[in-house]
Amino acid sequence: MGDNRTPVTVIGLGDMGAALAGAFLAQGRQVTVWNRTAVKADGLVARGAVRAETVGDAVSASPLVIVCVLDYGVVEQVLTPAGGALAGRTVVNLTNGTPGQARGTAVWAAERGVGYLDGGIMAVPPGIGTAEAFLLYSGPRDVFDAWREELAVLGRPEYAGADPGAAALQDLALLTGMYGMISGVVQALTLVRSAGIGPVDFATTKLVPWLSAMTAAVPHYAGQIECGDYTKGVVSNLAMQAAGLENIVRAHEEQGVSAELLAPVRALVARRLAEGHGAEDFPGVAELLGGSGSGSGSGGEGGSGVAAGR
Repeated sequence: MGDNRTPVTVIGLGDMGAALAGAFLAQGRQVTVWNRTAVKADGLVARGAVRAETVGDAVSASPLVIVCVLDYGVVEQVLTPAGGALAGRTVVNLTNGTPGQARGTAVWAAERGVGYLDGGIMAVPPGIGTAEAFLLYSGPRDVFDAWREELAVLGRPEYAGADPGAAALQDLALLTGMYGMISGVVQALTLVRSAGIGPVDFATTKLVPWLSAMTAAVPHYAGQIECGDYTKGVVSNLAMQAAGLENIVRAHEEQGVSAELLAPVRALVARRLAEGHGAEDFPGVAELLGGSGSGSGSGGEGGSGVAAGR
């Protein structure tokens, strides 16, 4: 178990799916591939993969089936024709989607006697199989443990919890942080460009070191949000930051640059300030966003689900 002879099937051969299959091939594993557009398998077949003619053949070829397609609707559309071949196998769904979609697909899999893990890929296709890649998995712990060695081929496997939606939720939370950061970066570089300052030099010599230093505060902010107390360790209160935000917006106006990427942040800070929280830290705006942590999807390790044999 867990050696290079364990066969694996990969369904869905877009850029990411092809990278997943390629990582298994690079480890000397027997890999069966299937894609609705069969020509997408050509490069992998040339490297030693076996092209399945039908999705049923693909599923039957391996006890472990990795799925990476456009969306969750496609997952069920693609796998349904496999019928009884699915029973007793493990499906690891690495399609991007929402926690609710993940939970629904887990029910669909359980009804067919399928061991099911939902996953979130925290890497771009070229990063698959490297030390920098990590993947989140949620579902029955015994299923995760049974296939940990195989999953480690793709990147560091991290168990997110028994709730099938936990991996998707954490995946999207990480992407939320990324898009927030990138939005600020784009806004900042547009501002300096308007003044004739080279964005590349500014980013390299100033913005990257500044943002790197600022990430040190993230655990502190997380602690404030976790306990709901935004008065601990405040070094720049919300009133001061609100004034700074107004200056940032004014500078954009002077330079003829829209500050619309910052507009939602400015509005939230203004609301929190108006409610009398000027002495608190910036993360207090979380209280305006909702989310008390009482909903499903916290991702504990309880539960069992369907654990297909190997």
